[in-house]
Amino acid sequence: MRRLTRTVAAAALATALALVSGCSGDSDSGADAKSGNGTALEKVTYLTSFGNFGRDSYAWVAKEKGFFKEAGFDVDIKPGQGTGAVIQQIVGGQAQFGPIDLTGGLLQVGNGQAKDFVAVAAIQQRTMAAIATVEGKGIASPKDLEGKKLADTPTSVVRNLFPTYARLAGVDASKVTWVNGQAQDLMGMLGSGTVDGIGQFVVGQPTIETVTKQKAVMLPYSNVMQDLYGNVLITSAKIAKEKPEMVKRFTAALMKGLDYALTNPQEAGELLKKNVDAANPAAAAAELQLMAGYVRSNNSGTQLGTLDSGRVAKSIAILQGAGSLKQNITPDQIIDFSLAPKA
Repeated sequence: MRRLTRTVAAAALATALALVSGCSGDSDSGADAKSGNGTALEKVTYLTSFGNFGRDSYAWVAKEKGFFKEAGFDVDIKPGQGTGAVIQQIVGGQAQFGPIDLTGGLLQVGNGQAKDFVAVAAIQQRTMAAIATVEGKGIASPKDLEGKKLADTPTSVVRNLFPTYARLAGVDASKVTWVNGQAQDLMGMLGSGTVDGIGQFVVGQPTIETVTKQKAVMLPYSNVMQDLYGNVLITSAKIAKEKPEMVKRFTAALMKGLDYALTNPQEAGELLKKNVDAANPAAAAAELQLMAGYVRSNNSGTQLGTLDSGRVAKSIAILQGAGSLKQNITPDQIIDFSLAPKA
């Protein structure tokens, strides 16, 4: 496979950088903004899960279509840097809401690395975590990762869940080298040949191919860990306790944006482009189309965002069985089921 030239690699890096550095739109903002009933809007900071890619465009849809405003919110959307970083900023008060990978959250809590946050809705019913590479790297199966160099952010769920994935997939994790990379740099690193693979969600395939100009190869974690949820919406334990109705209103507005984005992926891609200059609407739409199968429940008609205690308990059991948790935890320690959408 032909390697990218330095010029193209630099362009790919710049494109990926721009994708995660867009500024917030102003549809609902302004000092005099009012909700539908005439009351002042409550200012909220929302973090995306990982940059400003198509997979997170439903937040921009909720903002641009007025769903947040109708619910009484003036939302500032900022790019997140993965599960650990999103948790830190929400617990630290820099943001009020954001999505994290539930399995990553379980690992953080179960290993004493985080506390004081709760999940209040599911974004995806199955994990989208994956290792992404491109053709020509000699990676077609998990075992092929041995001897390879991978990059991801230090707090990414893909990276932190990798030891568990490796055990279940028959991979010797000690033979895989990980290096640090920021969200905006990863696809450029892959395209330039700096690394053999990167941590990524499966829906990132269209964007990877757009940036690298090469055919992507994905190794989904869900192939070996089928019971794991994907992203969930979290807030701080303090907000959940003190403002439960506010949490429910925000969740409902975000779920409305998620539903609209999945039904209208092309429009969602254009709305993302409106707010993030370098976004590729076609790639964003393709990400949403791939994501739909991870968001919709197998039971038709089930409301978006539902969380099942039994399934979360199974996820915990998988992690415990793989030796990935230092302490026992229960679903109620990480999820506030009283605030989650009901099936």
